[in-house]
Amino acid sequence: MNKATPCRMPDILNTTDGKERRVGVEIELSGLGYEQLVDLTARLLGGTPALESRYVSKLETPLGCFTIELDSDPVKDLDLTDDSVPEVLRELGGHAMDVIDAAAELIVPLEIVSPPMRFSQLPEIETLVRELRKAGALGSREAIYFAFGLQLNPELPDLEPGTLVRYFQAFAATYDWLKARHQLDISRKFTPYIEPWSNQYTDLLMREEYAPDQHQMMEDYLKSNPTRNRALDLLPLFAYLDKPLLDQYVTDPRIKSRPTLHYRLPDCDIDNPEWNFSNVWNDWVVVEQVANNAGDLAELRALFRESRRISLHNLTHSWLETSENWLRRKGYV
Repeated sequence: MNKATPCRMPDILNTTDGKERRVGVEIELSGLGYEQLVDLTARLLGGTPALESRYVSKLETPLGCFTIELDSDPVKDLDLTDDSVPEVLRELGGHAMDVIDAAAELIVPLEIVSPPMRFSQLPEIETLVRELRKAGALGSREAIYFAFGLQLNPELPDLEPGTLVRYFQAFAATYDWLKARHQLDISRKFTPYIEPWSNQYTDLLMREEYAPDQHQMMEDYLKSNPTRNRALDLLPLFAYLDKPLLDQYVTDPRIKSRPTLHYRLPDCDIDNPEWNFSNVWNDWVVVEQVANNAGDLAELRALFRESRRISLHNLTHSWLETSENWLRRKGYV
């Protein structure tokens, strides 16, 4: 990746009601002890932490309330007084907890979950990531069993079906480019990139005449993608728009209703000095810009449809190559 650059802002910075758009950020990492991470984050963000439960702390800051936790419910919820816990562990008591905690902090990611922040506040996250790196935070490349990610939950300008579909189309068209930008070398990783949308759905989405209402838009997606395991997970958004319809296709207590997209990157490369939050965010802004340029989006969709046909050109040129060249030619990257 390139060196850090300022976090770019999309052309559409406000929602239709005139408020600045917001985004939630989730960062997974290792290399720091839980208490060390809480204390360091509190110092960097100017807040006072409060322990809510084992391995879950809330941090009130000028940016809002952050959550810092160990990303493992079994470890967070472990109770040695529970009869279901093996007797040998209950007899060891605190010593057993110390061993479990030490092991968990080595292989289970610690997670920082931000509140919804205004887009213009994102440089604070850039600074946080840089300081965590200096303190010894580790990311995905450090070990083969580290499958740590970074997630963005950007608010949309509005929730009209036409707006949502444009964002879906822009993401589908740039997915291969995003994947190439953010997937670590496969020789270093056994964990796969988070799954793309099904080909059946993507082909439907990219049709020239595709213009569904909300109900049809949700059904089209859910018939082919009834799972959270998607790089752009639409289930939280659909839970907000129409929970009963979502429940007809998938029920999962982990789905959190919110009026945002849920972009799940496969890696958090925080210990790499060439990796920066701004690079990740700025690549998302490319999706934003394509989604909100009707002429360019139509042109890119037409290229995508053409790439699905059997031809000599398509046999010798990948969609990654075609889409990246198009993005460069149009000045997006």
